[in-house]
Amino acid sequence: MGRLLLIDDDPALVARQARQVFPAPDHEVEVASSGAEGLERVRLARPDAVLLDLHLPDASGFEVFQSIRRIDARIPVVFITVARTADAAIEAMKLGAYDYLFKPLDLRRLREVVEGAFEVSRRMHTPTVVAEEGDVDADGAIVGSCPAMLEVYKSIGRVAAQDVPVLITGESGTGKEMVAQAIYQHGPRARMPFLALNCAAIPETLLESELFGHEKGSFTGADRRRIGKFEQCNGGTLFLDEIGDMPPALQAKLLRLLQEQTFERVGGDETIHTDVRLIAATHRDLKAWSNEGKFRADLYYRLSVFTLALPSLRDRGDDLRILVRHFLRRLSAEMGREVRDVAPETLERLREYSWPGNVRELQSTLKQALLQASGPLLLPRFLPDAFDEPAAGSPRGRESGGAPAALTVSLSGVFRSDDRDVYSEVHRQLDRLLLPAAMEFARGSQHQAALLLGIARQTLRQKLKQLGLHPTSQLDHDDSEANELPG
Repeated sequence: MGRLLLIDDDPALVARQARQVFPAPDHEVEVASSGAEGLERVRLARPDAVLLDLHLPDASGFEVFQSIRRIDARIPVVFITVARTADAAIEAMKLGAYDYLFKPLDLRRLREVVEGAFEVSRRMHTPTVVAEEGDVDADGAIVGSCPAMLEVYKSIGRVAAQDVPVLITGESGTGKEMVAQAIYQHGPRARMPFLALNCAAIPETLLESELFGHEKGSFTGADRRRIGKFEQCNGGTLFLDEIGDMPPALQAKLLRLLQEQTFERVGGDETIHTDVRLIAATHRDLKAWSNEGKFRADLYYRLSVFTLALPSLRDRGDDLRILVRHFLRRLSAEMGREVRDVAPETLERLREYSWPGNVRELQSTLKQALLQASGPLLLPRFLPDAFDEPAAGSPRGRESGGAPAALTVSLSGVFRSDDRDVYSEVHRQLDRLLLPAAMEFARGSQHQAALLLGIARQTLRQKLKQLGLHPTSQLDHDDSEANELPG
């Protein structure tokens, strides 16, 4: 659930639009028609995000914004303004606003921006704690008590207050962002913004603009100035995931920022000063990459002032049992299921698996199982089909010969082909198998399928279209309704 506060001197239309895009009971939209009323609501019950008009009867939007920052700088504020005041909204973003929207509002853009603000707010306000073994209902907790995780907790405690760059390493799905949030929440900038960006998820042509911003006209499609994450996050903490995927040119620009705390927007010559604590993460061996010339050695040494390595799930021993019970309790409540514990034989199946996707894959697997489950106990028959195949090296695996033959044949065919981009081709083949299976498993619901896969609905739709597997019309119908203005 998200709580959205609208502060606008003429809120009727915007409030109707916001309530249409974010309907009750899943969301709550509150309205204040003056700056004083809005600030009082912020003090009484902190919203998850604020929509703030620049022009109010008793104060300017800038003044109200600064007052909100003094109450709680972590609340994302989105300015709403007419087009002629765009420069003023950009100035507000330079002071730390989350984003801005033009009136009349585009409802798809409203949904995108506010959902992003809700997610940023959740990251900054949800305490990241270490759960006790019996505290399986702890939400937002780092779960585990194996020796490797105890070392992680000690490292977080040592570095959190030091205000130095941190490099978090580990396989995909090991919880690097959650550890970054814990460092942020226990550090000296905990009441300032925390923003996250995945360098591998953004096209190379757009990544520089996302990080450093751009000036109007700096490239095709740059119809107005954009404020980047480093400027937006001034005074706070920026988490850059998969930094090993950052292009060399951007590595040089990032190095300069870390050394001098200055940068220029794309297409601009104004030198901008910023003060941001950087936490970076990667699943790659950056030290080896720097030795091989694949990553700048000087940037690696700047980032790795303190390095924190996360263990893979298969190296965490009995933490698997703790994690399974933790996720079962939480996901059962979220999904309206009655499952409260896991059968011993189910746990054994889970132990046999190698978990290449680590904790993220475990969570996705349990979501899939819960969609099929009934009763208070998670039985082996509720697990996805992949768990019917014994893991190589396990007792059942040695008896049956290991990995499925079909997968081995498929991979052999790819390796023997003339395709030079084997990694991408395997991913395309996997998507062709995985996405339709997820849609069928979720009975055609894109929302449930995206939940199972751990990706956004929009990402699922794009992948289906790219593969020529046209999505059902349900989401398009939902979106079209959200863009119809109330009469």
